[in-house]
Amino acid sequence: MTSQGYLSDLFSLDGRVAVVTGGSSGIGRAITGALARAGASVVAVARTKEQLEETAGELTAEGCRAGWVAADLGTRDGVRAAAEEAAGVFGEPDILVNSAGINLRPPMGELSEDVWDTTMAVNLDAPFLLGQRFGPGMAERGFGRIIHITSQQAHRAFVQSGAYGVSKGALESLARSQAEAWSPYGVTVNTLVPGFVMTALNRRLSGDPEKVAALAARTLVGRNGLAGDFEGAAVFLASRASAYVTGQSIPVDGGFSVH
Repeated sequence: MTSQGYLSDLFSLDGRVAVVTGGSSGIGRAITGALARAGASVVAVARTKEQLEETAGELTAEGCRAGWVAADLGTRDGVRAAAEEAAGVFGEPDILVNSAGINLRPPMGELSEDVWDTTMAVNLDAPFLLGQRFGPGMAERGFGRIIHITSQQAHRAFVQSGAYGVSKGALESLARSQAEAWSPYGVTVNTLVPGFVMTALNRRLSGDPEKVAALAARTLVGRNGLAGDFEGAAVFLASRASAYVTGQSIPVDGGFSVH
């Protein structure tokens, strides 16, 4: 076997179907592109139709199979409707990536119940509901990959973690519970933990040059993250290569968490 054939067998996603929430911007868009270019038929789920059309159109023009679903993941009915519509594009998914998130972080003393509820709905309830919808089917078919995108705030409190940090910490716990339930049946569940990444979700920090420079200085590789830094890790966790990796929180942070 040639090296190309070996690598293709190990990492190829040919014949797989993936659903990526938050798949038209930031880390989610990078992962959507990576999975599609690795061979999966990918459905991006997000709120903004224009961004979804642009993302899917770019991939389709390259010869990939890509579709999209415009949805509001802030309500349980919205999540359920999105799941059914997504499954109708290319069929039931083998891969679920939960990248959609909301980053509302007022000071703790000003944290309202509305902000708490909104944060938990998108960051925690939606991944739970999507897992409940797709996880059992993956287990029945004997193959599945669930990947959650969390945060440094899942492990440490800084820059007003608030409800956001709580939701991401809970999401990592959810991943372990899902892994316990479904990994005996071929479904791995893991989280990718970003450092500081220059995306719209971090707009309030990325607009401050001094803070951006300070965060880069704390990172061992000497720069802040880019959405494309998650492509390889996502393909690995979605592929056959990661069959013995489950229940793990894997930092993709340039060494931010160990410095």
